[in-house]
Amino acid sequence: MDKQGIDRLLDRYLKGETSIFENEQVELWLAIQEPERTEWSNLTAVERESWLSNLLTDVQDSLVRDPKVIKMPSRRTAWRKIMATAASVILISMIALYWLSDRNPARPDNSTVVHVAQNQKRKVVLPDGSTVWINALSDLQYPKDFNARTREVYLSGEAYFDIKHDTDKPFIVHTGVLKTTVLGTAFNINAYRNSGQITVTVTRGKVAVSDDHQILGFITPNQQISYDVNEKTNHKKQVDAGAYVSWPADLYFDNVTFESAANVLSERFKVDIEFANSAVKSCRFSGTALAGKNLEHILKVICSFNQATYSHTADGKILIDGPGCN
Repeated sequence: MDKQGIDRLLDRYLKGETSIFENEQVELWLAIQEPERTEWSNLTAVERESWLSNLLTDVQDSLVRDPKVIKMPSRRTAWRKIMATAASVILISMIALYWLSDRNPARPDNSTVVHVAQNQKRKVVLPDGSTVWINALSDLQYPKDFNARTREVYLSGEAYFDIKHDTDKPFIVHTGVLKTTVLGTAFNINAYRNSGQITVTVTRGKVAVSDDHQILGFITPNQQISYDVNEKTNHKKQVDAGAYVSWPADLYFDNVTFESAANVLSERFKVDIEFANSAVKSCRFSGTALAGKNLEHILKVICSFNQATYSHTADGKILIDGPGCN
C-alpha cells in the first residue's frame, strides 16, 4: 500500500466507513510497531515540530469537512473528541511511516543458526522463553538476545512456534517474502524453499500475515493462509490445525514433569488422565520418541521411569498411581 492509499484509508477510518478487515489493518499498525526503523527518529526537533504542525492542520481540515466528528453535547466533550481524533491520526500516521520503511531488514550479525538434517527434528528454546520445534531440512536463525523492540527470527523450512506473550515486543517470523507477526500464540509455518508455497496455520491466538506491500490477512485457531510464491496470490481457509502440527509428536520429553506429560497425552488422545497420588505429578523424566506409538505403550514407558502404575476407570478415565518422587 502506497502513502496515498494509506491517507485514503485513514480518512475513511476516521469517518467510520472502513470494513472490518480495514479496521484490523489500522489496529495492527497501532498494536504492532517497529520503532527502530521509523523515519521519525531521523528527524530533528524542528522537523518534528513542522511535521506535527502540518498533521494537525490536516486534522482540522478533516474536522471542517466532516462536522459529524465534532457534534458533541458540550464544549469540554467536543474538545476531548477533537484531541482524541488528532491523537489517533498522529499515532496511525507515525505507524504508517514504520510500515512504509524498510520491509526487509538486515539479519543480525550476533545470531544463532540452527540447521536440522534430514530425518531429524529439534526443539529450541529462544532467549525470551518461546519454544520452537524445527522439522527436518530446515534452518532457523535468531538473535542471541531479544534486546530490540521486536523479536525477529528467520525460517527456511518448517517449524512449529509456541510464543511467550509479550505485548511490548511483537514476535516476527520472516519466511522469504512473507512476514508473520504475533504477540503470543502457537502456530505452524511451512516454507520450504523449493515448494513454491508458504502456509501458516494457527492453533492458538491470532496471527497477522503480510508480504512486502500489504497485510494478507488475520488468522485464528483452525485457520490457515496459503501463499503461492510464484503467482503472489493467497488463500485463507478453515482447517483442522491438528493435522498440520502433528509432526513434532516424536520429539523427546526433555526433563518434564509427569503432570505436564499427562496434559500432552490427554490432549493428543482425547482422554482424561488423573492422579490418585498428587505426589506423582512432580516426578520428572526424559522420555523416548513417541511417534506412531499408542497410548498404552506410552503410559507403560512413562510409568516405568517413575515407579508408577496406571489403570482404566469405569467411566473411561486413566488413573495414575505410585509412591511419588523425592
